[in-house]
Amino acid sequence: MPDSDVAIKVEHVDKVYKLYEKPSDRLREALGLSKCRHTDHSALRDVSLTIHKGETVGIIGTNGSGKSTILKIITGVLNPTAGIVSVEGRISALLELGAGFNMEYNGIDNIYLNGTMIGFSEKEIDEKLQSILDFADIGEYAYQPVKTYSSGMFVRLAFAVAINIDPEILIVDEALSVGDVFFQAKCYHKFEEFKEMGKTILFVSHDLSSIAKYCDRVVLLNRGVKLGEGGPKEMIDAYKKVLVGQYELPDDGGSEKVRLLDDDDVRRAAAEAADGVNVNPDLIEYGSQKAVITEYAILDENGTQTSAIIKGSDYAIRMKVEIKEDIPGPIFAYTIKNIRGTEITGTNTMLEKSFLEPVRAGEVKEIEFTQHMNLQGGEYLVSLGCTGFEEDVFTVYHRLYDVMGLTVVSDKDTVGYYDSESRVTVK
Repeated sequence: MPDSDVAIKVEHVDKVYKLYEKPSDRLREALGLSKCRHTDHSALRDVSLTIHKGETVGIIGTNGSGKSTILKIITGVLNPTAGIVSVEGRISALLELGAGFNMEYNGIDNIYLNGTMIGFSEKEIDEKLQSILDFADIGEYAYQPVKTYSSGMFVRLAFAVAINIDPEILIVDEALSVGDVFFQAKCYHKFEEFKEMGKTILFVSHDLSSIAKYCDRVVLLNRGVKLGEGGPKEMIDAYKKVLVGQYELPDDGGSEKVRLLDDDDVRRAAAEAADGVNVNPDLIEYGSQKAVITEYAILDENGTQTSAIIKGSDYAIRMKVEIKEDIPGPIFAYTIKNIRGTEITGTNTMLEKSFLEPVRAGEVKEIEFTQHMNLQGGEYLVSLGCTGFEEDVFTVYHRLYDVMGLTVVSDKDTVGYYDSESRVTVK
C-alpha cells in the first residue's frame, strides 16, 4: 500500500529505562559525582510495525512485554530511546482513564479541560457536550466535584470524554470493560461503530475473545521484542506457546526471530510455567491425603499446555494423582465455574463409568478428560478432586478448588452459558 494509506508507522524503536537501586544513585550520577550507578532495562527492542488506515490491529503479550510502552510512545506520552514513530491523523487514546482530570473540578469542567488537552476548541466541545453526558449517564453528578464520584462514575465520565470525539485513530489499552455490564455493552457498541466507520484502531488487551472478534491483524510482543504478526488465530496460538515457555528469545540482543524448543525443553518449560501461567496462588485445598493430586494442566487440541482454549475446539483437563494408601475405588473429578462462582459443568470417572477399580499405595494415576469446548467466551475457574466411598461414607482424599484459570476465546457468543451450536436454515 502507498504511504498515503499508512496511519501509524513505527520503525526500529527501542525504549531503555535506567534503573537505580535508590534515588541518591540517580542524583550522584546526574551530578557526575560517581560513575554509572544504574542498570539498563530494555522495554522495547528494535520494534517495527505499520498500521494502515481503516485497520483494527491488536497487540498481545504477557505482562512486561512492552504493549503499554509502545502505545505511550505512539501517543507521545513517552519518547523512544531510538527509532522513529510517525502518525497520520488525530488520535483519541484510552490509556489511563481520567489521568488528566482535576479532582476539584466538576464533571462539566473536566470535560472542557480534557477536550482542550486533546486539541478541541471550546465551540467543538460545546457541540459534543450533550453526547458525552448522554454516554456517561451520571445525571446531576456531572455538576458535582469529581472527588465526590464513585469509582464507577469516574470511569464512565472518563471513557465518555475519550470516546465521544471524532478521532481518525482510536488507541485502546485495556479500557473497554469499565463500569457495570450495561455500560460495558455500550462501550463495545461504540467500539463496533468506530470499526464500521472505517476508523483506524490499535487495541491492546488480555481479553483474547475481543482480540479474536475485532482485530484484522495481531502483533505479538514478548519481553520487548516483536515475535511476529498475522491473523488473530495464528497469533493467539503463538501467544499460548509463549505462555508455557515453548517460545524462547535467542541471546542475540534483540532479534525478532524465535526458536522452537526441543521436546525435553518443552516439557521442562511447561512444568516450570505451571506455577505462574494459569495456577491460582490462593487456591483452597483439603482432604485426607490418602491420594494427592500432584500435577495438573489444561491442554489444547494440539496437546499444548495452555490457559486459553479456542471455542469450538477440543481440549483436555489432565491431572496426576499419587496414591498414598490403599483405596477401594477412587473417583477423579473436575468442575468448571464462572468467576461469579456458578458451577457451569463438570464430570467424574464414576459418572463416565470409566474407572471403578481399587488402587494400592504407591500407584500413580494419570487422568485426562477430553471434550469439545462450547462454553461462551470469557473467564472460568477449574477445580479438581479425588474422592470416593469408604463403607458407604463419602470421603474426600484431595480437592483443589479454583486451582486453574481457563480463558475461552470466542468470536461468536450466543445466549446463556453454552453455545448450542445451532445449524440455521432460512428459506
